[in-house]
Amino acid sequence: MKNFPQNFNDLNLSAPVLQAITELGFEKPSQIQAEALPILLGEPTDFIGLAATGTGKTAAFSLPLLERLDPSRREVQALVLCPTRELAIQVAGQIELMGRHLKIKALPVYGGAGYGDQIHGLKRGAQVVVGTPGRLVDHLSRGTLSLDGVTTVVLDEADEMISMGFKEDLTSILSAVPEGQANIWLFSATMSPEVRNVADEYLRDPAQVQVNRTEMLPENIEQIFYVTQESNKPEVLCKLIDAADDFYGLVFFQTKALLMDVAQFLNQRGYSVDCLHGDMDQQARERTMKAFRERKVTMLLCTDVASRGLDVKDITHVINYSIPRELDNYVHRIGRTARSGKSGYAMSLVTGSARGLISRIERMTKSRMREGKIPTRRDIASKKVGKVFAAFNAESNYARAVELMGAEWRDAISDLAPDEIAGRFLTLMFPDLFNDRGGDQGDEHPRGEVLRTADRRESPRGDRQDVRRGPGKPRFWERKGERRGERQGGYPDRHPRQHSHKNAR
Repeated sequence: MKNFPQNFNDLNLSAPVLQAITELGFEKPSQIQAEALPILLGEPTDFIGLAATGTGKTAAFSLPLLERLDPSRREVQALVLCPTRELAIQVAGQIELMGRHLKIKALPVYGGAGYGDQIHGLKRGAQVVVGTPGRLVDHLSRGTLSLDGVTTVVLDEADEMISMGFKEDLTSILSAVPEGQANIWLFSATMSPEVRNVADEYLRDPAQVQVNRTEMLPENIEQIFYVTQESNKPEVLCKLIDAADDFYGLVFFQTKALLMDVAQFLNQRGYSVDCLHGDMDQQARERTMKAFRERKVTMLLCTDVASRGLDVKDITHVINYSIPRELDNYVHRIGRTARSGKSGYAMSLVTGSARGLISRIERMTKSRMREGKIPTRRDIASKKVGKVFAAFNAESNYARAVELMGAEWRDAISDLAPDEIAGRFLTLMFPDLFNDRGGDQGDEHPRGEVLRTADRRESPRGDRQDVRRGPGKPRFWERKGERRGERQGGYPDRHPRQHSHKNAR
């Protein structure tokens, strides 16, 4: 068994770089760092590093990249390719922070922004360019970017770049690098056939490190799945959010159509949500991410493509509204929580027919997923009342409120028991929890499904339905949900023969 470095002092890092990472609070290398750094800090070589999102790949290639730069040369010496604008900005920022005592300039170059500032940065002599493939190709064709002095090329999240349709741009850029002059370091979460083809064509005898699946998952993440029906998922999602202590997270969907349906459902329920999907322009995407990072919005609904390279600190929950078709995306998704030693939750909603995917994920990741019990309305109400009690017990600034009560209030409460007074105020505070919607009756099916008809009729369609409808026509999932309910006999208040609206009148 190899002896990997236990801390950064064990590595052959220069004093300025070691000082910077010490100031940044880096202590113990992650698994990918511990295995990759001794190779990349050694003799020049091409390299393949396989590890999931959030495992520390940025430092794994940034530290040796910095050690290879000549700060006195005002030209591009290193090129880092990223799938998205957000990741390019993040990586460029990290490189500058780790290279600040070397006076290194890292320039992010991406689409959706003007060319002026980027051209100015290139002319000023940035030593590192971190960019998205499309914009880098534009600069090469314009002659504003020269790769003549490049000695290191990094492909970050190579599988994501290829899956997003950047393979042609990727090959154009690699073909523009002077042959035999630069080492290519490829980092990816998976080694798909397309990624393998790129590696075989452009890398020469690469060293390779692959972090095991168990090590690719965050250590402090709890994986839970909930079995329910497709039409009940929106209500179950609401319950999981309401039951969380402080929800700040991402909800992943297979399609934009499903995402938009659920977003409408949640907005009608009063939740603070925003969306991130592939049809958004750059300005809308920036506004959304700014609001989410500032916690003006605490829940972001995402498609897989739109979330590539997404990195936000302190995310508490990742919810898979449905299991991704490509199971490797599961690792990508949940890797966005439980970072920097913090804990996090990865929750998945699965239908009975998709239950077998859980076993496949467990085998792929060599980890266990716990089956959870969907919280009832009583569970959620009890939790919220408990949180209010802590604030109630600590409240001392109530004298002014007592003064404002007046005679009407005093008369009204004079004959009420203390528990009735408290109950009335809790009902005012949480009307949705204590309204006349049936309490816990019918709240949970023995298998865990939510069966209240009112909520079913609000439920969005399933993943595979994209039925076009005219104005005023019921959605497919409304018709499907009612037929399914009648067929299974699980909705006595909706049975056409025994409890029709006509008979009720």
